[in-house]
Amino acid sequence: MNKNLLLVIFCFVAFELCAQIQTPQGSPNATVSTVVGINDVVVKYARPKAKGRKIFGEGSDFLVPYGKLWRTAANSGSVITFAEEVKFGGVSVPKGSYLILSTPNKTEWTVILYKDVAMGGNLSKFNQAEVAASVTVKSEQISENIQDFTINISDMNEKGDKANLQIEWEHTSVKIPIEVNFDAQVMKSIDANTKVNPNNLFQAAVYYLENGKDLNKALIWVNEALAANPSAFWMITVKARILKGLGKKDEALQTSKQAWEEAKKANNVDYMKMNEDLQKSL
Repeated sequence: MNKNLLLVIFCFVAFELCAQIQTPQGSPNATVSTVVGINDVVVKYARPKAKGRKIFGEGSDFLVPYGKLWRTAANSGSVITFAEEVKFGGVSVPKGSYLILSTPNKTEWTVILYKDVAMGGNLSKFNQAEVAASVTVKSEQISENIQDFTINISDMNEKGDKANLQIEWEHTSVKIPIEVNFDAQVMKSIDANTKVNPNNLFQAAVYYLENGKDLNKALIWVNEALAANPSAFWMITVKARILKGLGKKDEALQTSKQAWEEAKKANNVDYMKMNEDLQKSL
C-alpha cells in the first residue's frame, strides 16, 4: 500500500479516536464566590435539574428522601472554600475546603462540612471523624418552584461580617449563617505591617553614632530597639556610648554597668571587657 495513503489513514483514525462530541451537561458545574468581611468564600457545585421529578419528601418516591444523607448537589457534590476561619452555623471552622453534605427533613436540615473533599459523592465512605461542623437549621417552604438546584451566598449584613449560605431547590430554601471576625484579622494585619523591625532601629542608631549624626535621635531608636529586647547587652553598650557622646556621663556609666551584667550572664567576655574600658573612660 502507498506510504502516503497509510499516513492519511493513520491520521484519520487518530482524529476519530481523539475527537469528542460535546453535549450539554445534565448537571452543569457552577461557581459562586463572594467576600464576607475580608474572607473569600467560594462554592463549586453541580446543578441538577428537577425534570418533573419530586425532589424532597418522605419515602423512596422522592429523589432526596427525608432523613437520608445527601451529597447536596449532583456528581461529586458541593465544595465550599474559606480563605480564613469562619463560624458556620455558630461552629468555628478553620480555613480550607469542605464538602457540603446534608440530611434534609420536613422542617429542618442537618448541614455538614466534611474535611475529606476527595470523597466526593461516594457517601459509602462517610467517616464521622472527618466532620468539621454539623449544624441543624430550619427549612423554609417557598412559593417559587426552583427547577435548577441552586447554592448562593445571600443576606450580607451592612457591616459585611455576616451572610447566609443559601440552598434552594423545588419549594425548599435553607439558610446557614456564616460569620467572620474580620476585626481580629485586620488588627493582626495592622500589627504585622506597621511594626518596625527592632534590629533596623538598632542598626540606624549605630550608624548615627559611628558617623557623628543626631545622637538624640539615635538614643530614641536604641531605646525602642531595647523595648523589644531589654537584655540585649550589645544594644545596651551602644546606648551607653550614645549617652557618653551626649555628655550624659552618669547615665552612660550606669548603662554600661547594666550592659556588663547582661554580658556576664551571657558569658560574653568581649562585651564585658568593652564595657570595662568604657567605664574607665567615664
